[in-house]
Amino acid sequence: MTTVLLVEDSLTETQVLTTYLRQAGLTVVSVKSGEEAYLKLQSQKPDLVILDVILPGQSGFELCRELKANANTQKIPVVICSTKGSKADKLWGSMLGADAYIPKPVNQQELMQTIRQLTVV
Repeated sequence: MTTVLLVEDSLTETQVLTTYLRQAGLTVVSVKSGEEAYLKLQSQKPDLVILDVILPGQSGFELCRELKANANTQKIPVVICSTKGSKADKLWGSMLGADAYIPKPVNQQELMQTIRQLTVV
């Protein structure tokens, strides 16, 4: 079963995204900050990470860069999911190593299609 690490500080967004992911049969582990994400990543390795950009403490952009620079996590696909949806934000996300960038509010079909493309074994 595919496991997704969801890094999102908004309870509403967490609930919406978790519902979408669980409906698709995915296991969801959610955390509220980059620091919590690091702790989770030490104990388990998800098949995909979904990151918000605006998080308490470290931003999703910074976390993405660090995940892609770390040999233990660099192969995990990262999807940035943010209200910051300008072309500059998307370009910045891809420069930092994000595998996909989905603007909020999230389109369920787009999210599921992106996850399927990134988690094909």
